[in-house]
Amino acid sequence: MAQEQTILGLESSCDDTAAAVVRRSADRGTILSNVVMRQDDLHAAFGGVVPEIAARAHAEKIDLAVEAALDRAGLTLREIDGIAVTAGPGLIGGVLAGVMCAKGLSAATGLPLIGVNHLAGHALTPRLTDGLAFPYLMLLVSGGHCLFLRVDGADTFTRLGGTIDDAPGEAFDKVARLLGLPQPGGPAVEICAQGVTPTIALPRPLLDRPDCDVSFSGLKTAVLRARDAAVADHGGLPEGIRADICASFQAAVRAVLAEKSRRALALGPVSAFAVAGGVAANTALRVALQDVAAQADVPFVAPPQALCTDNAAMIAWAGAERLALGLTNDLSLAARPRWPLDEGAAPMLGSGKRGAKA
Repeated sequence: MAQEQTILGLESSCDDTAAAVVRRSADRGTILSNVVMRQDDLHAAFGGVVPEIAARAHAEKIDLAVEAALDRAGLTLREIDGIAVTAGPGLIGGVLAGVMCAKGLSAATGLPLIGVNHLAGHALTPRLTDGLAFPYLMLLVSGGHCLFLRVDGADTFTRLGGTIDDAPGEAFDKVARLLGLPQPGGPAVEICAQGVTPTIALPRPLLDRPDCDVSFSGLKTAVLRARDAAVADHGGLPEGIRADICASFQAAVRAVLAEKSRRALALGPVSAFAVAGGVAANTALRVALQDVAAQADVPFVAPPQALCTDNAAMIAWAGAERLALGLTNDLSLAARPRWPLDEGAAPMLGSGKRGAKA
């Protein structure tokens, strides 16, 4: 296997059509291009991602994204060493569009095909950005997932805990809808909460349990009750109370994830504590998790925000890591709506959902 590999990555698991070219050399990565074609306008009127619309848009755009990624990298397919693609988990129509495109490129060029678990892409991003040594603790927080993972290798992940119902990103989206805020909900709630001291008592689910599992369904219900109480008292939802609810909700999520992170770090020595996924872009959460890492005396790594949300650079990098281990696929590679990283762990409700942005 060559010391240096240049990988084309494709990502289409939700509503962002993405392609990227990444070069791996001596366990460090260089992003040569990273194209993301968003679909926000297509879904804005529906308050969330519509799978059928997303799948159609992926089918229309995936080849354009590949062409743009190669052009921006200044390369042709003849200069690529492998083609990596998200094969799951995700909205099946979108995943299928990416897999079929990657298969076609592989069949036409003879290049190795590498199926990548979308979650592995997020989990290995700190290797791309910071060259982290194994093992490290990864908190993956997104619209569809919430997982504590011990990352022991490019293909070796141990789930330490996760959500038993809703993912935090999904909770942010639903809270935003309850409060009449725009989508995506994470940035909208964060902006509404800026500069506000939370005063509303909201629950901190599962903190009475000693494990690393989390739950956000009951927290959403508590937000609904707080909103309804405000509407009953004021005949509507005053802006000040809306902001207080946002700040109080964000504080509850932050407190739960920070405490569960402390417990995960106590389970064994790691080289660092890393966070990825769309919710990792939340500034207040990053600060809280950074404090947890400092208290545990381990480095804290949070990739740039553009690499926390769905992107193809992380898929290309994960593909490069798999190719270096000789892990490739043939043209029977299947698109998978569910695909747990730690397949030996007991199934966990909510750990494989991909109905919201990640």
